[in-house]
Amino acid sequence: MVKIGIVGGTGYTGAELLRLLVRHPGVSLEVVTSRGEAGKPVADLFPHLRGQLDLHFSAPEFSQLSRCDLVFFATPNGTAMQQVPDLLRAGVRVIDLAADFRLKDAQLWERWYGQPHACPELLGEAVYGLPECHREAIRQARLIANPGCYPTAITLGFLPLLEQGLIATDSLIADAKSGVSGAGRKASLHLLMAEMGESFRAYGVNGHRHHPEIVQNLSQVAGTPVGLTFVPHLVPMIRGIQATLYAQLRTPVRDLQALYEERYAEEPFVDVMPAGAHPDTRTVRGSNTCRLAIAEPGAQGTVVVQSVIDNLVKGAAGQAVQNMNLMLGFEETTALRSPALLP
Repeated sequence: MVKIGIVGGTGYTGAELLRLLVRHPGVSLEVVTSRGEAGKPVADLFPHLRGQLDLHFSAPEFSQLSRCDLVFFATPNGTAMQQVPDLLRAGVRVIDLAADFRLKDAQLWERWYGQPHACPELLGEAVYGLPECHREAIRQARLIANPGCYPTAITLGFLPLLEQGLIATDSLIADAKSGVSGAGRKASLHLLMAEMGESFRAYGVNGHRHHPEIVQNLSQVAGTPVGLTFVPHLVPMIRGIQATLYAQLRTPVRDLQALYEERYAEEPFVDVMPAGAHPDTRTVRGSNTCRLAIAEPGAQGTVVVQSVIDNLVKGAAGQAVQNMNLMLGFEETTALRSPALLP
């Protein structure tokens, strides 16, 4: 059995990691850390895991984590980078679910996250953990930067069009909506039910931390800098992201549906819906699936892609487990085949 540790196990992504990993036949959860809950049984904080996991939270001590084969960081931005270098030197492989290693430019990271990067020398080594783009590199990696939730939905939506050079790259638009779990498990006035229920609003219009990550992804695929307008919205639901993407075709394309079906035919966690269909977030709730639909309304040259994911699964913990499976030689879909929850 492969020994696994989780640093920061009390948030929503930590809880999702635990839910997925307790069902994984090839791993043994050895350490789940929390400074605030150290000494408390994990199942006391997460009663849904009663009978599934017999571990106590512990302080994040190197002596324990260094005995693991792989460690997940489900921590706030800026935490993993303080500990990752020592773990790598100890031979531990790392998957960071935060943003510490997603951007390749240390100065750009500092600008968006408000602090100097603690180990910029590792930014070049870190593999961006989107299997649909970097599967072979992930298999060999010591350090994975697990993608953000918005970047996952948006990158997978635009990917086939950019790979084939079919769209103008200076005017991409991503109109995205997320449930409140994307903001994390913390007390915040604007996330109270009485504040956000029966309401709908945009945020981060003048700049969102995921914007440079998305632009980095799309530019790498396109082979040229892209211009992206990205507007996120908060909707009164718990889980889910719907990204509606717009792009202008360079020339008429005969069969966009076939393009997407062929690109994702061998991808276990991308589902291209039939022509004319509309994916919705409840069809991916609790699953590791990205569901896509492609259209060109009125055949007027504007492509519309609809992309839905569960922000906590394919947008976070599920994708992290998918990356772990690749890194450790397990079947990629292990512990991730569960269908969505309904209702």
